Amino acid sequence: MSNTERTFIMIKPDGVARGLVAEIISRFERRGFKLVAMKFMVADEALLQQHYGALADKPFFPGLVKFIGSGPVVPMVWEGKDVVKQGRAMLGETNPLASKPGTIRGDFGIDIGRNVVHGSDSVETAEREIGLWFDKGQLVDWTLPLAGSIYE
Repeated sequence: MSNTERTFIMIKPDGVARGLVAEIISRFERRGFKLVAMKFMVADEALLQQHYGALADKPFFPGLVKFIGSGPVVPMVWEGKDVVKQGRAMLGETNPLASKPGTIRGDFGIDIGRNVVHGSDSVETAEREIGLWFDKGQLVDWTLPLAGSIYE
């Protein structure tokens, strides 16, 4: 299978509080992507400062860190062909009002500050984010039993 890669997807506190965890996981599974790591946790400020560090000079940065640390999140690693690009398409636009129906944000979001999920925007970003949230030993290598029904 060519173009197999991994991406980091995180269900934010608003998605957890609204009971959307199973729905979001189900969408990635039904699409044919393979879950290789998942946690349920409250992220500390140090981790969030690292994760969102590229946005540190933005005026919304303190509020973003405070919000993401305000409740449990579900960080995950998904694997599959072009999963970074496809995962972003499944999430929709950062601003939910600009997202198409059928995307996660288009179906479940209204405000940009409560857009339910985070997803890596490139393979390089995914590798960095995965390394922040998971130790190598927490990533499970396994064979998806129906891979032959999903991939050529």
